[in-house]
Amino acid sequence: MTNRLVRRFRRLQERAEAGMTTAEYAVGTLAACAFAAVLMVVVKSGPVKSALAGVITAALGTGS
Repeated sequence: MTNRLVRRFRRLQERAEAGMTTAEYAVGTLAACAFAAVLMVVVKSGPVKSALAGVITAALGTGS
């Protein structure tokens, strides 16, 4: 009887932890998307956009 209870308890533990990695990936993906959204807002702002354009122009040597 004791072995049966131990096996059942282990099975319940395994089932309870089955979705843990999926949930962790979901949280990580959500955080990455939020970070990307914030980064896009920053990059599209006027000062950053002009600074990036200046850096690219200087790197390509097409400036005056």
